[in-house]
Amino acid sequence: MNMLDGLRNPLPTVDIIIKWQDGVVLIKRKNPPSGWAIPGGFVDYGESLETAAVREAKEETGLDVRLVRQFHTYSDPGRDDRFHSISTVFLAHGEGDLRAGDDAGEAGIFNKNTLPDNIAFDHRDILEDYFSGRY
Repeated sequence: MNMLDGLRNPLPTVDIIIKWQDGVVLIKRKNPPSGWAIPGGFVDYGESLETAAVREAKEETGLDVRLVRQFHTYSDPGRDDRFHSISTVFLAHGEGDLRAGDDAGEAGIFNKNTLPDNIAFDHRDILEDYFSGRY
């Protein structure tokens, strides 16, 4: 029997608040849960958080990003209804041509006053923290 059998651990994820043009990039998810979201995803085995952030940003938005810094880590067990995840959020600057990719149906630019109504996960809270200057 493997010593890890039966253990349930949170899954590490990254989200990237990408500053681009006059706002931040959000993607509209193709897969459940539906809604707009900060680009991001799961950290692969053997991958650093930083490498995962750059990879996920490219896969979902087509943008090359320069990470500026870690913003904050969000770990509320209820932040994703599917399972317990822990997300480290990065701030980044994007370059290139914005296009939806991977599991993104659309990509858009938003600011504090133009956020869409349907935002997935706890990403509205994260964006409120960002726009208010918290952390």
